[in-house]
Amino acid sequence: MKKVYIARHGLTDWNLIPKVQGITDIPLNEGGKKQANALAEMVKETGIHFDKILHSPLQRAAETAKIVAEVNNIPLQVEPRLIEQNFGKWEGFENNKKDSSFEEAKKYFFDSYGNGESMARLAQRIYNFLDELKEIPGDETYLLVTHGGIARCINSYFFNMTNDEYASFQMGNCEIREYKF
Repeated sequence: MKKVYIARHGLTDWNLIPKVQGITDIPLNEGGKKQANALAEMVKETGIHFDKILHSPLQRAAETAKIVAEVNNIPLQVEPRLIEQNFGKWEGFENNKKDSSFEEAKKYFFDSYGNGESMARLAQRIYNFLDELKEIPGDETYLLVTHGGIARCINSYFFNMTNDEYASFQMGNCEIREYKF
């Protein structure tokens, strides 16, 4: 059975604030580099075999993927479709408990946030990508190193989710999850 694993990138300074990063290209901070190294060691210790790591072109995901690949001697490839959702007018927004407007905005699946990417278009991009992976002959196992918004969409590909469940789905930095086609 073909499997795909997803890992979210390591911690950034914007994760700490927290600010909506979207396609804003923020690097890992020192904590994120430590998380990526811990993820790499966990992969090594568990013996999970990955045929290839596919990663987002944004540096926070690319740095995470590179660390895991180097420690485990896994081929690495940029996959542009794994880039985070463009949150348009919400890029850089301080997403805190006092102002839930961004959390509310995520419930509108056809809103492009001004000049961004709607949840519907994001789902089309990610679902098409996953359909292509599923159709590749053989039982190769991939690690996809990506972002929280992409992880949310990937989870919805494999599991039914209500709109509220989708909008509130969270994945921790350098958390890894397994999915089976």
